[in-house]
Amino acid sequence: MSTENQSNIEALESKGEELLALTKKLSEENTELKQQLQDIRNDRSHLVEQKEQVRSQVEGMITRLKTMETAWH
Repeated sequence: MSTENQSNIEALESKGEELLALTKKLSEENTELKQQLQDIRNDRSHLVEQKEQVRSQVEGMITRLKTMETAWH
């Protein structure tokens, strides 16, 4: 095998290893990003639930205030 062929093979092996390393890194980043997205979705869901609870409480307070106002007049 010629020196040039050997160099080409070594260069291809090196590029292959780089691609494998990059693929592994991107896969890990993708997994991490999917987890972050799921965490954000969970947080959003919790915030929407809290908002609905607060809205319900405020509506209840308004109703009670209107009832009290009506009773005073």
